[in-house]
Amino acid sequence: MTPNFVVNFLPDAVEFLEQLDDKAREKIYYNIKKSQYVTDNELFKKLNDFIWEFRTLYNSKAYRLFAFWDKTRENQTLVIVTHGILKKTQKTPAKEIEKAQEIRKEYLTNEKKNN
Repeated sequence: MTPNFVVNFLPDAVEFLEQLDDKAREKIYYNIKKSQYVTDNELFKKLNDFIWEFRTLYNSKAYRLFAFWDKTRENQTLVIVTHGILKKTQKTPAKEIEKAQEIRKEYLTNEKKNN
């Protein structure tokens, strides 16, 4: 079976994941991999027009990795993971969504320059 999209991690996302304990990191990677094959809002949820979040609940902690779609390549659909947080409240912080949007703008500007 072919995944619906390929996931690329930007440096902030990698740094966030590296700070977690092995079990939490494994659970997050498992959920991301699962979301590549299955449409499930509990795993991968749209937050606004451009920003999505990978959602993982592990040991009563809510992990969120922010992402956006890069459809600039003809041969593959990419989901770019910008950064992650350990969510402390019910509502996703607006500043984290804004940060993801800024990273997305910068990324797409750089992609246009390189192509």
